[in-house]
Amino acid sequence: MGDPFVQRLRRLDVCAVSDALDKLQLTGVVTGLSHRSSAPGGQSRIAGRAVTMRVGPGSPPPGPPKHLGCTAIEQAGPDSIIVVEQRSGLEAGCWGGLLTLGAKMRGVAGVIAEGPLRDVDEAIAYEFPIYSRSLTARTARARVVELGTQVPVTIGAAVGGEVVVNPGDYVLADRSAVIFIAPTHIDRVVAAAEAIVAKEAAMAKAILSGAPIGQIMSGNYEHMLEN
Repeated sequence: MGDPFVQRLRRLDVCAVSDALDKLQLTGVVTGLSHRSSAPGGQSRIAGRAVTMRVGPGSPPPGPPKHLGCTAIEQAGPDSIIVVEQRSGLEAGCWGGLLTLGAKMRGVAGVIAEGPLRDVDEAIAYEFPIYSRSLTARTARARVVELGTQVPVTIGAAVGGEVVVNPGDYVLADRSAVIFIAPTHIDRVVAAAEAIVAKEAAMAKAILSGAPIGQIMSGNYEHMLEN
């Protein structure tokens, strides 16, 4: 059946949810993570629960060697979005083509990468949704390793605002931005966003019926988040 809040998020756009966060005085919006590839039909919007991974220079956790990303994929499913942090400053891919194929075969909803994405053409060909900070051809080999899976990660640039994402946080992304919501807030945020969408739909209907846009925007839109 899936997570009911994930299903409701999939029907909402990021801007409405961002407005809901403003209304509730919560943070969670990250901008500048570009939409690189889409789901079948060109669908860019993805929603799910975060499976996190941190990547950077250093030594991998003790145990048998395992390629970065494999553990995250194995722990993910159709209601999951893999969220990757690679903020080392090194130009080294934190996600690539074979991982994309593995995630698609697992049914994962998408990937959010705070760092460089490799093999973007393969992601496009596989019709698998990915958002990333940048693109690269440089491999992770001998540059970065997986430092942890299902650990807190930091997503976002210092200028636009950073968000600490924990495993299991809710994620919503479309071409406008990416949003992260803690489970403790999801009920209030989704309900507020759904109310905002309903109000905007009523305003759009009024504009289509010929009502002056100035009257609609000044009388309704400006005060929409106040109650």
